[in-house]
Amino acid sequence: MKSFSRLTRGLVGQPMFKILNEVKMMEAAGRKVFRFEVGDSDFSADPHVIEATRQALTDGHTRYVSSMGIPELREAICDHVHETHDFRPNVEQVLVLPSNSIIDFAVRCTADPGDEIIYPNPGFPTYFAVASYLGVSSVTVPLKEENDFRMDPADVLARISDRTRLVISTSPSNPTGAVMTADEAKSMAAIVKDKDLYLLSDEMYYSNVYGVSHSSPTIYDECKERTLLLNGFSKGYAMSGWRLGYVVGPSDLIAKMGLMFETVYSCLPPFVQYAGIAALNGGKSFLAQRLLRYKALRDCMAEGLNSIPGVSCKAADGAIYLFPNIRGTGMSSEEFASFVLREAGVAVVPGVYFGSAGEGHVRLCYLREESLIREACDLMRKAFEKRGISNEY
Repeated sequence: MKSFSRLTRGLVGQPMFKILNEVKMMEAAGRKVFRFEVGDSDFSADPHVIEATRQALTDGHTRYVSSMGIPELREAICDHVHETHDFRPNVEQVLVLPSNSIIDFAVRCTADPGDEIIYPNPGFPTYFAVASYLGVSSVTVPLKEENDFRMDPADVLARISDRTRLVISTSPSNPTGAVMTADEAKSMAAIVKDKDLYLLSDEMYYSNVYGVSHSSPTIYDECKERTLLLNGFSKGYAMSGWRLGYVVGPSDLIAKMGLMFETVYSCLPPFVQYAGIAALNGGKSFLAQRLLRYKALRDCMAEGLNSIPGVSCKAADGAIYLFPNIRGTGMSSEEFASFVLREAGVAVVPGVYFGSAGEGHVRLCYLREESLIREACDLMRKAFEKRGISNEY
């Protein structure tokens, strides 16, 4: 038999799906599982977005459209960026595509095999997965709990070499919920300008910020020279199933990414894009209401986690996750995740799945009903107490 391509040897996927498969098997066997492993919401999209999707289908928006995105949505994105980031990009700077694929295309269009990209550790697994299969070298920046898991620009600078092509920053962060400060954003922009690098600013959770300000390094060049702004609708608008995202960047790089998207996907369904217009044009009150709800859920889960022997948890400033320290249990992150799934029926993600610096932590997505959060935390607490671990550990 002929062998597969060399590229396929680097395919690693996302390790969270190992947990997903185990959870599905448990549920199929009749076990109730409290699911905090997937970065998704138990809550629906705004009804007016669902209606806009239905209306677009009724109106016949079901055929091929531009690979760059329909003009109406690209213009709406320009307006939205103006409102949120205080600069208005040109429509040629905007490409509409699934958010996860932006990471892939950004790396492919800026780095060759053997080049280096820099990203946070712990960080979103797709960063490593893309670098792995493309043969691009990963250079990670360890995030420190004592710095609230924010990526220190000085640590980034220390890791830049002649082979560096792209830096990825994430704020708010998946998995930690850390939010970049204004000074850190300014420093990141200055570093990539001085070193002549591209910067992918992953701001997927920009609308999920609690009590602090969202800062972006993209405001300093307005995405015209070297910064790329990644965003989408899955998290803030509870539209994960629409697979709708966008990137704003230098027009020449966006054109290359658009050609790549055209080659691989052709285009996103137009009825999905009309839903995006509805979300952007009518979502302010929805986002504000959801943010209050999400903050309450965050606080509820932090309180519950802190009641578990050996666990300590700070309420993160952003995103939809908590990243508690579980070292007091004496378990590794994988052992902890396996234990609470087996003994309490609670699915969480080991911190090491997000990089070596995530060891000693686990990730939980708290976008669940408050009653479920309380019940799950109570079951975990009882499981550890039964094991003989106390809060005095």
